[in-house]
Amino acid sequence: MYTPLDAPKKRLSKDAVKVWLISETVENIIGLIILGALFYLDYRFSWKEWIGWILIVITVFASIAGIWSLIRPFILYKNWRYGVDEEFLQLKSGAINETHQLVPMTKIQSVMTEQGPFLRKYGLCSVSVKTMGSSHTIPALPKEVAVELRNQIAQYAKIKEVEK
Repeated sequence: MYTPLDAPKKRLSKDAVKVWLISETVENIIGLIILGALFYLDYRFSWKEWIGWILIVITVFASIAGIWSLIRPFILYKNWRYGVDEEFLQLKSGAINETHQLVPMTKIQSVMTEQGPFLRKYGLCSVSVKTMGSSHTIPALPKEVAVELRNQIAQYAKIKEVEK
């Protein structure tokens, strides 16, 4: 008998926005340093004129991408949802192209928590789930929630395997 699934309701940590903003800012600063070095080298060694124009075009695109990187974390946070039950792991994300994924517990092969330096600073972890053909990540959950979710998914996946 088919029973319709409710949309996932659980949200990421509010600190996810801070982590994503810091990460994007670091990436943008590194990109600007590289662009600055290329402009200096262009000036210093008088490269061909067209190289200077290409660097200007790259700078314009990098500026647009930099502005987008300040808006994107808020949109990501607003639209990310997840849910877990005995049957499925549900992941829903996207503002323009909404994606709603259902991962059957019977297909899950491994589940782990990951924590980089920016996540660690705010006490957050990401939960990664791997199946035979794909991998899925729930980013930026409080560490206690992430560990509990990891254990719950592992328990549900093992129960379904034993019931086969």
